[in-house]
Amino acid sequence: MKASIFDYAPLSTLICLFIFTSICKANVAEVTNVNGGAINAGKSKPNILWLVVEDMSPILSVYGDPTIATPAITQLAKEGVTYTNVYSTSGVCAPSRAALALGMYPSAVGANHMRTTSDTKTTGLPKYEAVPPSQAKMLSQYMREAGYYTTNNYKTDYQFKHPKAAWNESGPLAHWRKRPEGQAFFSVVNFTTTHESGLFEPYGIRKIEARHYFSDDEAKIRALPQHHSVKTNEQETPIHVNKNKEFPIPPYLPDTPLVRRDLWKMYNNLAETDRQIAAVIRQLKDDGLYENTVIVFYADHGGPLPRQKRLIYDSGLRVPLIIRFPNSNFAGTTDDQLISFVDFVPSTLALAGQTIPEHMHGVNFLDKVTDIDDGEREYIHAAADRFDGFTDSIRAVKNSRFKYIRNYRPQQGYYLPVSYREKIPTMQELLRLREAGKLNEIQAQWFRQLKPKEELFDTLLDPHELNNLASKPEYLGILQELRAENNRWLNEIGDLPNQPERQLIDSLWGGSADKPVTQTPNLSIQDGHLYMSSETKGAVISYQEVSEKGNSEWQLYQAPIRVKTDTEYKVVAHRLGYNESVTVEISVN
Repeated sequence: MKASIFDYAPLSTLICLFIFTSICKANVAEVTNVNGGAINAGKSKPNILWLVVEDMSPILSVYGDPTIATPAITQLAKEGVTYTNVYSTSGVCAPSRAALALGMYPSAVGANHMRTTSDTKTTGLPKYEAVPPSQAKMLSQYMREAGYYTTNNYKTDYQFKHPKAAWNESGPLAHWRKRPEGQAFFSVVNFTTTHESGLFEPYGIRKIEARHYFSDDEAKIRALPQHHSVKTNEQETPIHVNKNKEFPIPPYLPDTPLVRRDLWKMYNNLAETDRQIAAVIRQLKDDGLYENTVIVFYADHGGPLPRQKRLIYDSGLRVPLIIRFPNSNFAGTTDDQLISFVDFVPSTLALAGQTIPEHMHGVNFLDKVTDIDDGEREYIHAAADRFDGFTDSIRAVKNSRFKYIRNYRPQQGYYLPVSYREKIPTMQELLRLREAGKLNEIQAQWFRQLKPKEELFDTLLDPHELNNLASKPEYLGILQELRAENNRWLNEIGDLPNQPERQLIDSLWGGSADKPVTQTPNLSIQDGHLYMSSETKGAVISYQEVSEKGNSEWQLYQAPIRVKTDTEYKVVAHRLGYNESVTVEISVN
């Protein structure tokens, strides 16, 4: 029999939980959805806007951290739903973003190492890409097929290159304002100011992030330095937070001036990001779209600090998620169901009124506002493998309270000397204090020479996951349950922990020494229509019209198209994870 929170919570907690649940159910019963039923009922589709920040734990007042004010995010919470148990599939961006693009676990498609498309030189491996199954598509492609105008501004980092027609536009100039009038949009806006690199010295913020204030003023955006490494200096950086403010310091970090300065930078970056978010929301309101748009705010994984990013403790996995529905439905409520990043794709498809493909690992968590009820998930899962030039192998499973961690390389410690992380002054401070023998027992845990094979944490009583309960007899039942769930999950998705990365590449490439190449598309014109196909199973076919009027955007081929005279068609096929085909051209005179 599986254990639940009711097996471990004290009676007072259960009484409060019962009262809270009853109140929530009563409130939900009183709320009507946008069209009197599902949010996607009727003829119109809701616009969907993702606001994605980087490297951020739930350090917001709506999650109980009052350190700074974030008016824009707080207003979203007042008008929307705050989700309290949301977890990335990895403690770092690229594997997590693969899950957000596909609705599949990264380790099921070869996206689990950070990264596949770079950082392999130090390991002697070739660059490669994750290879999802042939039936898999990116969320943006599903949304285009459903009639949405899709934009991404502008980070990708999916562990594979996206096909040309995956988005209507992807880049720093992408904006919903470019869509045909009346067309519903799915837009992703990425904010990178809170990224780990925002803690590096000399302190500054990425200049390209100013684009959020310009909306669709392309001339101003083009004038900005386009590379993310170009930052302001501290004198010209917006300062929103007092440097002398008291900041909450997690117990695994020392209380020193360097650490406090990094915490100041972290919160100041959050305050600046909140202003950028406010600017994007203002654009939505100016366009008269605010009340017909589902706004989804979240972070791509947990915090940026050492012992947060890259780890699969909650400090690296748990993220904020706030969703504002049209007309402020469910305003000011909270939802504590377990949510994984693999759930974002099926839930977004459900919002758009689409069927959820069977190959996806996620479930729809928006059953209250859609016609699809998958039920609530019982566990979330996560993985950690290579980071740049250093490899580990860790898997985690968590229920609503307990986290189980399985270390497949117990002979090596947790700490990996990732050079990128060591640019953070707090990391340098930790190493200095370790060398001097001045870390306390909690701060020194991360630097242990060995890891236990299994770890178990009560995240309710031990939110920083410092007290391993795996050897305590009274927790044997929950240990066995989560151990069995981890094994079940590994078998279900085909995850092979500690598999040599070279073997993984061989399996992705079908034993070939080189990355597979998508077959050249076949073209034919019949009865005034252009037919396109590729012999590569699962290939996405993109085409572009070229005429005296100019080049069209890359279109997604779904059915034969009526040809236009005096037009040239450029066609390319691309299966996810493969090299794209050569581009074929055909002219119609």
